[in-house]
Amino acid sequence: MQVNLLLFGIFREWLGADALSVELATPATVADLLRQLEPRLAAATPGAVELLGRSAVGINAEFAPANRLLSDGDEVALLPPVSGGSPAADEPAAAVVTALVRESIDAAALVACAKHGSDGAVLVFDGIVRDNTKGRRTLWLDYEAYEPMAARQMEELAREALTRFSVRHVTLVHRLGRLEIGETSVLIVVASAHRAAAFEACRWLIDTLKTQVPIWKRETFADGAVWAAGEPFPPHIAIDPEGGHER
Repeated sequence: MQVNLLLFGIFREWLGADALSVELATPATVADLLRQLEPRLAAATPGAVELLGRSAVGINAEFAPANRLLSDGDEVALLPPVSGGSPAADEPAAAVVTALVRESIDAAALVACAKHGSDGAVLVFDGIVRDNTKGRRTLWLDYEAYEPMAARQMEELAREALTRFSVRHVTLVHRLGRLEIGETSVLIVVASAHRAAAFEACRWLIDTLKTQVPIWKRETFADGAVWAAGEPFPPHIAIDPEGGHER
């Protein structure tokens, strides 16, 4: 059996490839695939194998546990911890707008499109690239994503926020590629009849996006570059919530 292993962020850097074709005996699980990968990770750098336990796996753009059986031809993504048009004037804006983009995010235009006369509050989270991290001068950031999975996850989060917090509209847009200091990396707009629900939804969206959506950040400093250490995936997604993985 053969699967196509997609690598992102620090895993891609450690293994020196965007993707690997991996031969496995049949039957095989995600855990079997990871065991086969361990020697290469161990040879790459100390601590690489331990990072597997805080990572997640996607099979054909869906999260999968370590005991999931693999099939010939599966697309398997190894995911390190992560860091519509305008409506008519008399109609509400679309309930959900989500996108991964490589051009500058026009925050003012997206906020204007989200507003409607039925709203009592519009909350905006505009995440921007700052010029330093822990005393190191930042020159620029590079963002990458497992795009089919990230796009699906972003839409699911936006739709969940509608029902969980009873808000009317959610815009969730994330930038990919190289970003300069001061540019917007992620924009969240929540429109609601009441401010409390909008505040809660906006905070939940950014916190959940940062732990669940497969988007990674590489920060280039004046004295070097690193992949940002991401938040651990939630226990229901992580390969092994205890910090290791099946052996």
